[in-house]
Amino acid sequence: MPRNKQKQRITAKFIGQSFLKNYETTKPLSGAYAVSEAMRQIEPDVVAAYPITPQTPIVERFSQFIADGIIKTEFVPVESEHSAMSTVVGASAAGARAMTATSSVGLALMFEVVNAASGMRLPIVMPVVNRALSSPINIHCDHSDTMACRDAGWIQLYSENPQEAYEHTILAIRLAEHPDIQLPTMVAQDGFITSHAVENVNLLKDKLVKKFVGQRKPIQSLLLSKKPVTFGALQLPDYFFETKRQQQYGMEMTLKHYDKIAKELSELTGNKYPMFEAYKLKDAEAAIVALNSSAGTIKKVVDDMRKVGKKVGLLKIRLFRPFNYAKAYALLKNVPNIGVLDRSYSFGAHPPVYSEILSALSYQNNARNSALSSNAQSNNVFSFVYGLGGRELYEAQVYQTFEKLLKGKLGKGINYIGLRE
Repeated sequence: MPRNKQKQRITAKFIGQSFLKNYETTKPLSGAYAVSEAMRQIEPDVVAAYPITPQTPIVERFSQFIADGIIKTEFVPVESEHSAMSTVVGASAAGARAMTATSSVGLALMFEVVNAASGMRLPIVMPVVNRALSSPINIHCDHSDTMACRDAGWIQLYSENPQEAYEHTILAIRLAEHPDIQLPTMVAQDGFITSHAVENVNLLKDKLVKKFVGQRKPIQSLLLSKKPVTFGALQLPDYFFETKRQQQYGMEMTLKHYDKIAKELSELTGNKYPMFEAYKLKDAEAAIVALNSSAGTIKKVVDDMRKVGKKVGLLKIRLFRPFNYAKAYALLKNVPNIGVLDRSYSFGAHPPVYSEILSALSYQNNARNSALSSNAQSNNVFSFVYGLGGRELYEAQVYQTFEKLLKGKLGKGINYIGLRE
């Protein structure tokens, strides 16, 4: 078979004939390499990074594009992740489109400057390959790194597979740089599970990506000499409070503009990017809420159980920050039994995702329409912690979890999947 026809057959299987014209090729890529391809197409002005497992392949491959003369990004190799974030903060404040990438303790080392970036409303985009935080030392996946930053003022997108990691990176640029938003954005994927696993990834044509992201148009810049500004100045009680309120406004505007920006990308790719993906939820008697790669495993089990008459479903979270409580409530309100899977703890409190779902399901109590509250379905919501330090989530475990949920007789404390007794 001629090579070009073979390429079209492979691509059409995933995206349909009507979108073929928008794609350059289909490549077998790991999640890390898929992100580096997105960064190549975006061609940011400045990238600064420090290697850390399992993020390293992203900037390693990206730096090779620069060395080969394919792109003209200024790449700054730094001595630590703290310096990487400091460098892109300076570049972004100067008006450049700036990106970096990290994992785990690298993100923890950045934390001081992570908060500074959001406080200065700098639209930096940072792919994060999820890895457990020390200690003990562990190089494998859980979500303790990005969940530790969930209140740092960054938009957070979570990716099920390499294709989503690629497309979310492109989407993140438009979100972060929207004039009403102006907030940094993390694009998360699971360490090794996604970052090093190879799947076919459909790559858009370079020119379409460049057109979609456009050129950054900074509202303010250190280099606009006719309008001098200060970034990161000292603010005492007279103005600090108002600045923090402005960050919250940026999050509110993310919820307002997200669907429109996501729809624009959908018109190129043929894929959808809802804040929450409802998978066979409409008549579900039990549902699991999850994010990142575990969603793919859960979908397989949902399909298998549906074949034997078990009414189960999945709510996959894509946009975790900001969190749309009203939409989560609307999708889950009629599901009698809900299991929320967390790949991290919030020590001494409810796990992070579970806490948000509880808040979402209490949305009815704040509804202005009292009829909505009185007619609402009563939900049993159960917490599950799983997969810490990279422990695998197996289909059999998901099946068992659904069976427990269908019976609705779980304890109200934290339940565990895959924990030695």
